[in-house]
Amino acid sequence: MGCTSSVYALGKKKKANIAEVAVFVPSIRIPIHSDLQRALKGIIPKDLSDKFTLLRNQIVFVAEDTGGSAIAELRRALNEYLSVLIGITKKGFGLEGLIEFKWKNLNDGRQDSCVANAWFEVLSAVHLMAMLTLSEADSLMIPKDNSDSGSSCTFELPDSKREAVDLLLKASGYLEFCVRNVLARIPAEIKKTLPYELQDGVLEAISIQALGQGTEIQLGLAVESQNATLSVKRRLACEQLVYFSQAYHCLSGCDFNEGHEKKHLRFIKWKFLEAKAAAYYYHGLILDKGSEPASQLDAVSCFLAAEELLAESKKACLSFCLAAPKTRPSPIWGAMKHLHQKIPEVASRKSQTYGCLLEQEKDLQALPELPEFQLSLRPDDYELPEIDPAWDTKKWENHGLPLKEYLKDSEEEIPTQ
Repeated sequence: MGCTSSVYALGKKKKANIAEVAVFVPSIRIPIHSDLQRALKGIIPKDLSDKFTLLRNQIVFVAEDTGGSAIAELRRALNEYLSVLIGITKKGFGLEGLIEFKWKNLNDGRQDSCVANAWFEVLSAVHLMAMLTLSEADSLMIPKDNSDSGSSCTFELPDSKREAVDLLLKASGYLEFCVRNVLARIPAEIKKTLPYELQDGVLEAISIQALGQGTEIQLGLAVESQNATLSVKRRLACEQLVYFSQAYHCLSGCDFNEGHEKKHLRFIKWKFLEAKAAAYYYHGLILDKGSEPASQLDAVSCFLAAEELLAESKKACLSFCLAAPKTRPSPIWGAMKHLHQKIPEVASRKSQTYGCLLEQEKDLQALPELPEFQLSLRPDDYELPEIDPAWDTKKWENHGLPLKEYLKDSEEEIPTQ
């Protein structure tokens, strides 16, 4: 998850690497090397079987050799692999449940699934593309100190921020496709055995989380812009709050067996509290412009709520970082870099000015409701690549028997006990 930096562990000379996190990326899963040619022998043309096996094993090799860091190469290989894999899913070929597909967790190397279903393989491949895209956004969102070269931090550049938003929307689109177009094709009995990362609630939560972080970046750009109004900033903060609220709701309904899953929930809670603090702060600034005393009191209530929420978000951040596996947050950036200073400052000043009046009205004073807005960001549309031309059965005549005869012969060759 994110970039790493070396720190000395207490009482040890050996250095320990603690990952720095901007985007929480659940455990990346990669395929396990399998003898697919044996399973497909005599069923489809040898050149198609070889291509299918070669592409899958290429993904295995690159992922294991680079630890998943060769994102562009893996993305290209996955796209090529999916175009061939789609043929296995076609009911006319009768291959959907013929091959057992094995996957493992890249972090600990443990196999987490072995499923004889082609749509499970599609789900795993598209999910891997989403995780790689989130990893790319994560590395881009962590400021890199280029002081030696005299330039500013990488993520301080507007183009880097826009690129990060584009990546988050793309990752969200991959995951939305998994939920809406792939899970529905997988039998219920197989769904029950899917690893945590492929549960529908988890996929939906990460998809929405990506939209929330895209909005978080947009809010940071608005804070830095002289042209962005308070209304725009409040709207973005409120939208960000809704996204993380929805993500938390999706994730809280999932089964949690290990610390890594609970860490994910803590990440979303941290971001939810930050977004809520920002929303109340900007709502307070708008209310503070009103001329009525009641409006001024509502504004102070918002500032005090924002200050309390900011303090809670810092605790949530610490709780997230300390949960296994331990991580470090990226340096404060975007809107929160501004709000960490402004919220306590404004809350203190306004509470001193209106403290007596607020004390008199405290029994009647309720925290103002935040306005509701239509959400702006949507996941990018994603479609599977076109099926590989090698699946054109008209070209199979030169290879001998048609597919149905291959399948018939294959069944006759299966020994009986």
